[in-house]
Amino acid sequence: MTKILMVCLGNICRSPLAEGILQSKLDHKLFSVDSAGTSSYHIGNKPDPRSIAVAKQHGIDITKQQARQFIKQDFIDFDIIYAMDNSNYDNIIALAENDAQKSKVKLILNESVPEQNLDVPDPYFGGDNGFEKVYKLLEEASEKISQQLNSLT
Repeated sequence: MTKILMVCLGNICRSPLAEGILQSKLDHKLFSVDSAGTSSYHIGNKPDPRSIAVAKQHGIDITKQQARQFIKQDFIDFDIIYAMDNSNYDNIIALAENDAQKSKVKLILNESVPEQNLDVPDPYFGGDNGFEKVYKLLEEASEKISQQLNSLT
């Protein structure tokens, strides 16, 4: 089973959406998707109600997710780690103990817009439209990821 981890800052907005979107596109017997945050701000919390709402509008239920913090063990437990932005990418890489661990970490939008190193904007302090924009960005990247992963099976 290939295990994929989505990582943002608090694990309540972007990474829960990314987890739900990608999981909806993959065979649950072959792939596992989880999410985490680089901070400890929201440990144990459900995703932001606005993330839950936008996911639901697109037929995805993320209500059972619970925020947790990224830990070094995640380098061992996961095959691919997607960071939502450059800041979180840097925070994850700083915890890596070797090049093999570093090689697992990627910026998610590089899947849909290669080599641009673009950030998924954090919609937390914005309006509801920001969550829809984030959904669309993650949907596009997740479609590319699922096509790549499904072609390997």
